[in-house]
Order: sequence, then C-alpha cells, then structure tokens
Amino acid sequence: MAAETDNAIHPAFEKLRSHRIGTLNLEVEEYRHKKTGARHLHLAADNDENVFFVALRTFPMDSTGVAHILEHTALCGSERFPVRDPFFMMIRRSLNTFMNAFTSSDWTAYPFASMNRKDFDNLLTVYLDSVFFSKLDRLDFAQEGHRLEFEKPDDPTSDLVYRGVVYNEMKGAMSSPTSQLWQNLSSHLFPTTTYHYNSGGEPDHIVDLNYDDLLQFYRHHYHPSNAIFATYGNIPAREHHEKFEALALNRFDRLDIELPVKDEKRLFAPVRVEQGYAVNEGEGTDAKTHIVMGWLLGHSFDLQENLEGQLLSSVLLENSASPLMRALETTDLGHAPSPMCGLEDSNREMTFVCGIEGSEPERRAELEQLVEATLQKVVEEGVSQERLEAILHQLELHQREIAGDQFPYGLQLIMSAIAPMVHGGDPVELLDLEPVLATLREKIKDPDYVPNLIRRKLLDNAHRVTLTLRPDEQLENRRQHAIREALAKRKAMLTDADKAEIVERAKALEERQMRKDDDSILPKVGLDDVPLQMPEPEGRFDAEVGATLYARGTNGLVYQQLVLPLPELSEEELLLLPFYTTLISEVGCGDLDYLQMQDRISAESGGIGASFTAKGQIDDVQAMSGYLIFSGKALSRNSKALTRLLKDVYTGVRFDEKGRIREIIAQIRARREQAVTGSGHALAMGAAAQGLSSGAWLSYRLGGLAGIRGTKELDKQLKTEEGLVGFCARLSSLHDKIRNQSRQYLLIGEEEQLQPMLDELAAAWQGLEGVQSNAWHMAPVNYQTREAWLTSTQVNFCAKAYPTVAVDHPDAAALTVLGGFLRNGYLHRAIREKGGAYGGGAGQDSVNGVFRFFSYRDPRLAETLDDFEAALNWLQSEAHDEQSLEEAILGVIGQLDRPRSPAGAARHAFHNQLFGRTPEQRVRFRERVLSVSIDELKRVAKQWLAPEQASVAVVTSPENRGLVEGLGLSIQEL
Repeated sequence: MAAETDNAIHPAFEKLRSHRIGTLNLEVEEYRHKKTGARHLHLAADNDENVFFVALRTFPMDSTGVAHILEHTALCGSERFPVRDPFFMMIRRSLNTFMNAFTSSDWTAYPFASMNRKDFDNLLTVYLDSVFFSKLDRLDFAQEGHRLEFEKPDDPTSDLVYRGVVYNEMKGAMSSPTSQLWQNLSSHLFPTTTYHYNSGGEPDHIVDLNYDDLLQFYRHHYHPSNAIFATYGNIPAREHHEKFEALALNRFDRLDIELPVKDEKRLFAPVRVEQGYAVNEGEGTDAKTHIVMGWLLGHSFDLQENLEGQLLSSVLLENSASPLMRALETTDLGHAPSPMCGLEDSNREMTFVCGIEGSEPERRAELEQLVEATLQKVVEEGVSQERLEAILHQLELHQREIAGDQFPYGLQLIMSAIAPMVHGGDPVELLDLEPVLATLREKIKDPDYVPNLIRRKLLDNAHRVTLTLRPDEQLENRRQHAIREALAKRKAMLTDADKAEIVERAKALEERQMRKDDDSILPKVGLDDVPLQMPEPEGRFDAEVGATLYARGTNGLVYQQLVLPLPELSEEELLLLPFYTTLISEVGCGDLDYLQMQDRISAESGGIGASFTAKGQIDDVQAMSGYLIFSGKALSRNSKALTRLLKDVYTGVRFDEKGRIREIIAQIRARREQAVTGSGHALAMGAAAQGLSSGAWLSYRLGGLAGIRGTKELDKQLKTEEGLVGFCARLSSLHDKIRNQSRQYLLIGEEEQLQPMLDELAAAWQGLEGVQSNAWHMAPVNYQTREAWLTSTQVNFCAKAYPTVAVDHPDAAALTVLGGFLRNGYLHRAIREKGGAYGGGAGQDSVNGVFRFFSYRDPRLAETLDDFEAALNWLQSEAHDEQSLEEAILGVIGQLDRPRSPAGAARHAFHNQLFGRTPEQRVRFRERVLSVSIDELKRVAKQWLAPEQASVAVVTSPENRGLVEGLGLSIQEL
C-alpha cells in the first residue's frame, strides 16, 4: 500500500516519518499535532476493521485506584452527551467489533474497533468527547468508585457498608493469590516509582479516594499534550486528523505536563520478604506457599535490551527443555512452576521472574540456591546453537502471525507499540523486528553471548527480591473484622445530619440510576446499516487425501489440523480427555524423550496441540457428536516438518514418563484452581446448566467446577506409584483407541503453499489407513441443580439456568435476542449500577440448549438471584420500545459478524461444516434474528423461562454458608 503523500497532510498536524514493514504488510506513519504536541501513530493497512485507541500517561502515586476509577467515570457522560451512561448505551447502538477501556500501570486507554465506517465515526465522536470533555458527576464517582451506604439504604439503623463497582471489581481481582503475588513483588522491586502502587486500586485504599482527588487527577492527566493517539486500518490518517481536530484538539493549547517516570533507585543487596494471603478456615495450609524471585532489568523501550530480555527468558523458561523451567518443574520444593515465570516488559523497566507454588515458607533459601545453581550451570555450559536458533525462529513466527480471533489484530499491534511511546522509545523499532533479529542471529554465534547476558542481568544483578507468600487461615477473618470495626466506629461518629446526607445520596443515586435519559442525542447505527451476511471463506476438498484446503492471506504461515471422530468411550475414558489432550505435546514420542520433543517442537513449528470438541445437532442438543483435533502451525518453510511432527505425535506419543506426567497434572491442578476467581461467572453458569443437556453436563465435568475438583482428586491419586502406573496405562489405552480412527485433514495457507502441503501430507500418511469404528454418543441428561460452591473469594458469582432449544429451532433467535434485551433494559442497572457488581447479564447458549443469567464479582447474592426473576417480570409487565429491540438485535448481529484472523475464519468455517452448521442454516438463523418482535420475546420467555424450570448455582465464600443453606442450595466444596 502506498503511504500518504505529504501534500495530503492535515494543516493541524506535522508528519514525522513513514516506515514500511513488509513482514506485517503495513505502513507506519507518525504525526504530531502542532498546537498541543499530541502524538498520532497510524498503521495504514488494507483491512476494513479500523481501530482507534487514545492513551493518556497516568502515573498514580498511591493505591486508591484513582486512574482506574477515572477510566470508569470518564465514560459516564460528557459535555456533548450529558446522558448517564453513553459508553454502555453506545455498545447497544453500535456494530463495534471491540469496545472497552483499560487501566495499565502507567497509562489509561480508550480503544474501539468497527468494520462499519458510519459506526466508526459515531464511536469516535463519543469517545473523544468522553475523554477530553468528561462530566465526572459526583454521583457517578459514588456509583463507579466507592460510597458509604447503609445496608438498607433508607434505614440509618442498619450497618454501614462500602459499595461501588471498582471497589467490588478489585475485591474480586485481589482475591486471586497470583494477583497478590504480582502486586506484592512489584511493590518491593519498585520502592519509589509508580509501579510500587496498585493502579487498579487496593480495596482497603480505594475507600480513601475522594471526589476532589479524582477531578484534580483528570485535569492534570487528561489533556491532548499528554495523549497518544493510535489508529489501524484503511481509513487514511488525514481523515482521522480532520475528526481529531474538529471534535477535540482545536479547543486546547499546549500544556507542559510534568509526568516523569524515573528509573528505579537500585538495590545493592537482594531483599527477602514474607507476606500472607487468605485461604479458607479449616482448609489447611500445607503445600500452599508461593515463592518467587524477581530481578529488575533494563529499559523496555530499548529494543536491544527488550529482545535480550526476551531471549534470556526464552533460553531459561520457554518450555520444559529450558534449564530453569526444567529445574522448577522437577524440584520437590513445590508442586509446579509459578504462573509468574517470565519477562514483564510493559513497564518502563523490565522484570524477570521465576519461582514455584505449592511449597512451604521454610524452603525459600533452597529455592534461591536451586535457581542460582541452575543459572551458574547455564553460564558454565553455555547454550547450544540449535536451541538459540529455535528461539529466534519462535520470535520470527510470533512477529509474522496475523492474530485477531479474540482481540482485533490492529489493536494487538497498537498495544505492542504503546509502551515505547509512553516511555520515550521508538514504536516503529518494536513493530519491525526483522533488522534486530538479523543482528541477534549474528550475536548468538558467539558462545559467550548468552552466558554473559545471564551473568550480567541475573547473577551479578543485586536488584533482586524474593517474595514468600504464605497461606493464612485467619487473614480474611481479620480483614473483615477490621472493616466491620472501622465502619462501626465511623457510624458511631455520624451526626443526624451525616446520616441524613448518606440516605439522601443513596436516594439521589437510585433516582439517577432509574432515570430514563434522552438517548436520541447519541449517534447510532440501525438495522438498515447491518451488512448482508459476511462472506465465508470457501475451502476445496481433495477426496483422494481426505483434506479440506483454504487459501488465505496468512503472511507466510501454514496451519494444519488432523481431525478424527471420537470413538465409543466409557465415562471414565471421556473424563480422561482433558488430560490426554494437554499431555500430547508435553510428553515423549517414539525414540525421543519429552525434553528432546520440546526441542523438536520449538525448532520445527509454532507449537502443536490437541483438543476435543463436541456439539449437539442443530435440531437436538442431546444428540452429541465429538471430534479430536491435533493442530499445529509453522512458517511455510517448515511446512513439511510440521506434517511429519503431527504424524509422529499421532502415531508415536508415549505415556510412559511417569515423573513427567505427574508434574504436568500438578501444574494443571494449580492453573485450574487459580482460574476460579477470574472466571467464577462462567463456572457458576456451567454448574447451574450441568443437568439441562448432555453438552452442558460434559462442559461441567471436563472444564467446569466438577472438572476442577476431579483434577484435585487425580493429583492426590498420582502421589502413589500404583495410582500413577494405572493412570499412565489408561492414557495409553485411550490413545490406542484414538489412533485407529479414520481421519480427515484441514490445511490453511497461501495459495502457492497448498499443493506442496497436500503432497507432503499424502506422502507422510501413505499406508496408514484409519478404521471407521462405532462413533461416540452420550445418553440425554435432564435434572435440576441448586448448588453453592464455597471457595476463597471476597465477592460472589451467581447464575440461574433454564432448559431451552437448539440453534435451528424457530425460538432460538428470539431467545438469543432476549439475552441482550434483558441485560440492556434491566440487568445492567439492577446488578451493576444499583447492586455494585462488576458485571451481570443473560444469554442463550444454543449449542447446549440453555438460557443463563449471571453476575460477576458481585457483593450481593440472594438479591441478585431475585433480580434475575424480576427481569422476567419487568419484561412481561412493562411497555417496551422498538429502539430497545433494535439495540438487542444489533448486539446479536455484531457477534455473528465478528471478524476473525485469516486462519481463524477458515478454521471456523470448517468446524461449522463438521457439525452441520451450514451456510444455509446460518442464513436462516440470521434472518430470524432480524425479524424478532417484542411479542416474540415475551412469548419465548413465558414458554421457556418458567420459575419452576430454573436451576441455580453460586460461587461464594464459606462465610455465606448459612445464607446459601437458607436459600435451599446444597453445599459443594472445591
């Protein structure tokens, strides 16, 4: 693509440079706004998913969460759009592919993406006004940040409590031991700079922030002179400049904003710290300690330093064949390597961390010795040229791959460029890795290069902190007691006037939340702006080989999948599948042990793996079919090696390395336990839906709360030799069943790569015919659930589920629209704004034939379950307008049309066909969605969401045991 010519530059901006990056197929253009000094990085690419991003450098010097609360409140109304909630209103009135806001440790950003130009311009208008001309209403601060309220808001005799969305969000976030681990380690590695503090906010400190502090922080930081704009896509930079100037920048002059983040003062001797984290009373504290070591390294924005940091981290920790990772996986000092292991390069100065979890506090010195001895050994023995080449190969592959299945690709590129822009580095260098990779290829030829890096950056680096985070069964009780005591003391000091003011504010806030704003002042897209069905990539089938081929613009990568129908399995074999698929790429194969296989995978591919996928039929969720998929990706020059690698793993994987298998299961257990507070809403929904269809039961048993509990039990069993031998034998027997299956293949790459891939495939698999055995099926599942799962959490996750219909049923479309309609019209206000939860909503899952309500990081429990029911009463009893219906339909269409990466779109199309989701079926569903009426929403709710059909599950803390028993929920312990 040609860069913009200089005469096309907008007069308010000056162009600093233009740089072509061939490996990313884009032109990087950098501009500065003449009057304010605002910077703009434009990534010009032939892609109609355009991305906008504006970041403000925010360097808080306390843990009150001021930057985070400001991120929330800035989106609650602005000068031009003085409605209460323009951000959430725009989510409903938009075809966006991404809308959010982030608070990082040293910047706050407001990004969105859309494939529709009208929609993009609408969102840009609202975002610019929200950021630069925010209203910051005192009541929005009370709602989003924190407020004191009586437990019964209109009753001053009831207890005082803290409420607020960010307050509850951070109570949830900081319930996780890994969040505490990172925050505590950072606070000691960075004793004097902004990174010492929790930019999200510590719940105990959030309540110290006052409204005037928020206003002052906004005035100082939210100015174009402190702003970095970034855009990606096919809208020319000049058109962005016209909008930036007209909508915001012309109203500002340059401001000298002093916001230095200095380098941290260096420690001259390592520091050792011990702190506690909360576990449930009676749970026990054995083998629950985390011990991590962190070093402060050089500048993240210095490309040389950054890539040396990445090289160092990869040499030591990339996989199980890496020396430090191997030491941490095989030591008996703990259960598993810490999830903190690796390089953190988003701050001004980078951090390298390693450690273990599942240990004891007194083993700290032994861990330090193990790590130092391992590093010393690498320095003495060096690192083989092959391993270093494999690491650079991974860096190149990562640089080339067009991602974007979870997160817009353009936004990923912008996020990697933002740290150098914040800290004064060069964003172009960090995007264009090719030249520096060439330099590194030369440097690694010197056998002393990597040993010297390890010596200089780690062994001789005194700025090191060892943190021991030990479990404490009394910590949560002490914390809750202190909060209650402080609130009681505060209440005792309240005058009658103070009490009246608190009651009055609660009343004013509720009135504001219930007020129906005039949303006609906000721009919107309507159903007439909805595009026709997005074209789907078309594959071609080669019957001779049994392969489906997709030609896609993959930027020099190839993707391959081996797909086989699941054979008939017993329930025990079925429950083995998550472990089997995880272990496939972690154990030995043929003559190679697991360490040699890790090296081979790293040198020949961008990673391989296995997964299990199962769905019901489009007209019957209980009629399940399932497939096992072996996947891999590689640079096109390694396509033949990838084919051989997948074939060797499929035919020759071994489950005889007992010690290795025990280590991996311990790691799986640790990861799954840590996921509970992060994804508690999904786990609660899974538990509520478990009895409503065979697919829902399967999800709950394999990946849900029952799966987590089963993993803990398995980990205990494998501590005995007998248990371990039996488990390995079951895995081998399962693999024997699987590898005899008939196969088909999926190949994705650029057109010229497909025929050679097909030829390689035919040659590699010649003579290895599969057999058509009895296909796996499941008996229908149908039972109700009322469960409360107790775990260590400061907030709750609530869910209610109802049995509904499969995707091709005429009511599936209306149920899908109903989820958004209930969220937009009732649940968002009741659960988030009034209830103080971080999130809540409802949705139809047509794969499993279930409609589910949920809340996320919720201070309430019984009241939220009542709100789910109240939403259905609201639907039937209130008059509803067509605008609300249109917004809910737009939300569904936006999800259906969500863009994917080139390879992701091909995979999606192939797997749809595999399960009978034909283009015709999807056109039918889309047309039904577009024609849903309000009467239909009422009818399907009445028909399918009857109170007596509801199943309930909550994830909560042990202190709520009495409450949930009173609700008639059976207690489940994790």
